Amino acid sequence: MRRSLIAEQNRFMLLHQREFRIAADVVTDAWMSFPDVCAVAVIGSVAKALWKEVPRFSEFRREGIEVWHECRDLDLALWIESQEHLNALRRAAAGALRAAYERGAGTSVVSHQLDIFLIEPGSDRYLGRLCHFKACPNDKRDCAVPGCGAIPFNRIIPDFSARADLLGPADHAMLYERGKGRLRSALDLPTVDESIPKGGTRSERQATERKP
Repeated sequence: MRRSLIAEQNRFMLLHQREFRIAADVVTDAWMSFPDVCAVAVIGSVAKALWKEVPRFSEFRREGIEVWHECRDLDLALWIESQEHLNALRRAAAGALRAAYERGAGTSVVSHQLDIFLIEPGSDRYLGRLCHFKACPNDKRDCAVPGCGAIPFNRIIPDFSARADLLGPADHAMLYERGKGRLRSALDLPTVDESIPKGGTRSERQATERKP
C-alpha cells in the first residue's frame, strides 16, 4: 500500500477527532447556562491521545497496517443535579451543533453522534444516557427496553454496567465546572501518543516499503 494512502488515512483520523472536539466545546457552551448542570467533561477516545492500531477497514486489516485510532462518536460526562430538563438539554445540544455547522465552525457532528453519560454530582454515580430522540416515549426499538423513559429522555442501555474507569479521562478533560466556569477547550487536549516514533510503527514502515 502506498505511503500516501496511509498518510491520508491518518490525517482523516486526526481530523475526525478534531471535529468531535469542536463539537464538545459547542455543546458545553450550550449547557453552561443551565442551572442544573454542575460539570461537563470529555471521556472516551476523543479525550485521549490517539494510538496506532490495525483498523476495521479491510484494505488496512488485510495487510496489518496500523493507523491512528478511529473515534466513532463523542462521549461526554454530564454531572447534573436534576433530570427535569433533559429534553431542554437535548434540544440545546442539537441546536448548537446545527448552528455551528451552518456558520462553518469546522464540525459536522450531529446529535445522534453524541453519547451523553448522566452522572450524579458528589457520588459520580451513573444515572443513564441522554436520549437523542425528539419525543419520549417513542416508537423506536430502543424505547422498548424496560425502564427506558421512566424519567423522560433518560435512555436505558440494556446490560450496560459503568466501568470503574469510565470517568478516568475527566481528570484531564474537564471542560466546565459550575463556580469555576470554562476550564479549557477540548482542542487543548493531547492529539496523538508521542511515544509512537515519527516514522510510525514497524508494521506500517514495512507495509510502505512494499511495491504497489
